[in-house]
Order: sequence, then structure tokens, then C-alpha cells
Amino acid sequence: MAKPIKLDKKDKQILQILQQNGRITNAQLAVEVGLSPAPTLERVKKLETHGIIKSYHAQLDWAAIGLGVATFVRVTLKTHTKKSITKFTAEISTIDEVVECHHTTGTADFILKVVAKDIPAYQELMLEHITEILEIDEVESMIILSTLKDTKAVPIP
Repeated sequence: MAKPIKLDKKDKQILQILQQNGRITNAQLAVEVGLSPAPTLERVKKLETHGIIKSYHAQLDWAAIGLGVATFVRVTLKTHTKKSITKFTAEISTIDEVVECHHTTGTADFILKVVAKDIPAYQELMLEHITEILEIDEVESMIILSTLKDTKAVPIP
């Protein structure tokens, strides 16, 4: 993990604004933070170079593109060796429908977020791909009924 860099008030403002609108122009961003465009761009580049800003992307409405089912899947592995974890993560990363994979503490070793067209497609994905990964001991699926909060923005300390 990289050593955190010191952020001043303007850096924090820039990060808060960019989390809400990654497509804002540099000129508008400069106006909102009270700087001229050149120093604003310099600050954004510094935040990108230090890895604080990792990417810019579009957030899609999954249902609008035909993905009607989202689930969380708790996964427990048979063993907890480095080799087993590496093999599992390598295989799970090849499955496009697995949009998140988190290595966790507690009763599950991993929590996956999985999307699919519908329940039959989800069932097929589980039976033919995910549960076929040899390192897996147990899985538990939790279908997401509704999402009350889904923000990618994090509070800036």
C-alpha cells in the first residue's frame, strides 16, 4: 500500500467534486474550487500520479442493459493456502459476471457481487462456472432485492 500523501483543503475539494462528476471540465472544476485552470490541472495530475484518483468511468443502470439479477455470494474455500487463494482469484477474475470480489474475514473467505440477465442465467453461471472452481468448499447466495444506497464516493478525511 502506498504511503498516503498530504492533502490540503483544495485537494479535498477537487476529490469531492470529481467523485460526484468525473466529466466536469477542468475550467469548471477550477471555478468551483477557486483556482485558475493551470494549478487545478496540476493538482488533478498530482492526484492521478499518486494513485489517489484511480480511474474515470461511467456508472451503468444494469436493468436498462438487461441485467435483472444482482447477488452477493459468500464463498468459503476448502483450504486457506496461498496457492489455493491464488488459484481461486485467478479463476474468479475470468468470469465477467463477477463484478466485485472481496477477500474478507469472518465466516466467508470471499464476498462476490454477481450480475446476470435473470434467475436461470444466474443458476447456469453458478452451476457451470462458479461452483466448478475446485478450491471452493461452500457458497451462499443472497439475491439483492433493492439497493437503498449505492455511492462510489468515499468521505475525504
